[in-house]
Amino acid sequence: MATIDVSPPAPVPARLTGRDRLDRLMARGIAFLGSEVAIMAGAMSWVSERNLVAAMSNAGGFGVIACGAMTPELLDAEIAGTRALTDRPFGVNLITMHPQLADLVDVCARHGVGHVVLAGGLPPGGAIERIKGSGAKVICFPPTLPFAKKLIRSGVDALVIEGMEAGGHIGPVSTSVLAQEMLPTIASELPVFVAGGIGRGEAIAGYLEMGAAGVQLGTRFVCATECVAHPAFKKAFVRASARDAVASVQIDPRLPVIPVRALRNAGGDLFSAKQREVAQALDEGRVAMAEAQLQIEHYWAGALRRAVIDGDVEHGSLMAGQSVGMVTKEEPLADILATLVDEAAHALERRGVAA
Repeated sequence: MATIDVSPPAPVPARLTGRDRLDRLMARGIAFLGSEVAIMAGAMSWVSERNLVAAMSNAGGFGVIACGAMTPELLDAEIAGTRALTDRPFGVNLITMHPQLADLVDVCARHGVGHVVLAGGLPPGGAIERIKGSGAKVICFPPTLPFAKKLIRSGVDALVIEGMEAGGHIGPVSTSVLAQEMLPTIASELPVFVAGGIGRGEAIAGYLEMGAAGVQLGTRFVCATECVAHPAFKKAFVRASARDAVASVQIDPRLPVIPVRALRNAGGDLFSAKQREVAQALDEGRVAMAEAQLQIEHYWAGALRRAVIDGDVEHGSLMAGQSVGMVTKEEPLADILATLVDEAAHALERRGVAA
């Protein structure tokens, strides 16, 4: 006589919610950053200072101080000021061409900064080793896949691939193309964060599904209530559309200039004049190429300060990514971050239902 199985049926696995899927996709980035969500705030000079950085980390994201042209003494004070506002992890972004890079690294080490972001090209010899020797993790920006592989061999801990849609200094390739080219090849080797033109959670979900450990946004956070930027600077962002964020033009081919994306204003003409001035100094032998590049960087730092701090939105630099069209109002940073997370979770929820 056949035996009848009267055991209860196996429970049907509960379908993962969109937030469950988001947490799983972000798990690697969260573990690397030590934050609640794997969303970094891009370092923006004069904007990414202690108040915005602390607000980002306190909200569960990962804030990054923009060192820019700061002296070691100023960076020391900025890190201390940030520590006074948050006990959450945050990073420091250093420019590789800074003449006092080694001293800045030492400042980060003294404060026990856990993550140092190196921007502006291939790190000089010994920089990566110096940072890792302090116990910090190193994050770099590779403009190409071969460059990324070289950085991985050099011992970096994570990478940010940033497309031309971003604000500030940009490369020539779009975010979507860089992600398609790089993520399948290098995402299995180390955490890779995607940046450039991201303004909504649906895009975040897409890059996570492609293999990214997390994302980085900058423009989206400029109009956070906690951001110290001048009201006129924020108003320019709210009013702008994506097509208003344009890349600067190189005037003299003998003076390679990394393009900068900013909102169109008279400041762009001033930059062209600055390029001509520096090119003439090169022609006359009054400056070397390295010094010429540094003068360009100092120009941008000054022009950005005029816009961000002084509110001169006509003659200063309004660095912004093409996602600026998705910035529609000033609101608390925690609300911006919560919206991005909800959008990403809902996008994953819809895709799960469709599957």
